[in-house]
Amino acid sequence: MLVGSKVRRVAIVGGSRIPFARAHGAYARVGNQDMLTATFKAMVSRFGLRGQILGEVAAGAVMKHSSQWNLVRECVLGSGLAAETPGVDLQRACGTSLEAALLIANKIALGQIDCGLAGGVDTVSDAPIVYSREYQQLLLESFRGRSLHQRVRPWLRLRPRHFKPVLPGVVEPRTGLSMGESCEQMARAWSISREEQDRLAWESHARAAAAYDEGFYKDLVVGFEGLDADNNIRRDTTVEKLAALRPAFATDGTLTAGNSTPMTDGASAVLLASEDWAKARDLPVQAYLSFGKVAAVDFVGAEGLLMAPAYAVPRMLVDAGIGLQDFDFYEIHEAFAAQVLCTLKAWESPEFCRDRLGLAAPLGSIDRSKLNVKGSSLAVGHPFAATGTRIVATLARLLEQRGSGRGLISVCTAGGMGVTAILERQE
Repeated sequence: MLVGSKVRRVAIVGGSRIPFARAHGAYARVGNQDMLTATFKAMVSRFGLRGQILGEVAAGAVMKHSSQWNLVRECVLGSGLAAETPGVDLQRACGTSLEAALLIANKIALGQIDCGLAGGVDTVSDAPIVYSREYQQLLLESFRGRSLHQRVRPWLRLRPRHFKPVLPGVVEPRTGLSMGESCEQMARAWSISREEQDRLAWESHARAAAAYDEGFYKDLVVGFEGLDADNNIRRDTTVEKLAALRPAFATDGTLTAGNSTPMTDGASAVLLASEDWAKARDLPVQAYLSFGKVAAVDFVGAEGLLMAPAYAVPRMLVDAGIGLQDFDFYEIHEAFAAQVLCTLKAWESPEFCRDRLGLAAPLGSIDRSKLNVKGSSLAVGHPFAATGTRIVATLARLLEQRGSGRGLISVCTAGGMGVTAILERQE
């Protein structure tokens, strides 16, 4: 133990986020710092944290400008928290904010801190645009020049091609494939039909719309830049409408814009604390963050890019001493409908569980009525680094409403990794 003599339980006090918005729309003129600061401000207001020193704030963004090297600390300074509150940036692709929650939770459990915020933010609308390395080297050579001649000479090599920007893209450097192209391969390998994908996507939209109608997101989502709700939810979509869409990543593929997550801007955060800290401030405990696990796969030669959660979850179940069916809610990030379905099919497969997981029997199937019951990424959107704590806040609220129970979180990420967690609440 680094601090203390026993492991403390980690309470989830609650979460908040700004509405998630389709890229190049409502948030086109704001950036990561604006969105994450607004989210932190909402947390400060909701939980009475103005002027308070928290033990740590951990968050991150997948896509950010080089000038945002201290993004989280800057957002803390603009949030209303005491200036003495430290902040740290981290990044694990789409698992960033769930990883941030695990970092804060571990520090609380070990007694290093008593409370902290975890979160994430991402914007495609304000993506960093850079130029070729050749142009960069020309600029740096000029900068290093000692004399006027040395500073001017590199500019004689300037050509029109140097002004062509290098746009960011979600492409794996090792394979050259986009995430959608990689998931197409997974869908083929696991024989996931177009009909299955479209039905899961329709369910996500229908459930998200119903959740808004019943007031589930009332204080989980705080208005920002004229938005009061996620603007990707399609209330009028149907399985038939989704079936009419063209394949997005391969002419003969099954992944479409409808059963894949849209490019999205947004931010989210959750407040974690020790039970004593929460009790002293008369703050509620919605649930407890009890287990977490990270895994990675060899996606270049042995496994599908987004299959790592299929490995992380069973290892976490061993830690917890429970089975896959021992959950009241399953929150599986819908990067693509096909990814969710591949993961579920892998757990049902005797061959996969025996040969890849080393298990004597398959993990089995889950009750689909417990899966993403308030909608998930296909409907509400997926600002890469913000999705993890969006899910934590949603699941904690579900457990609070139920009064007791257990929930599973599974998030796939770029780079062939996965981040998973278990939330619990006792009566």
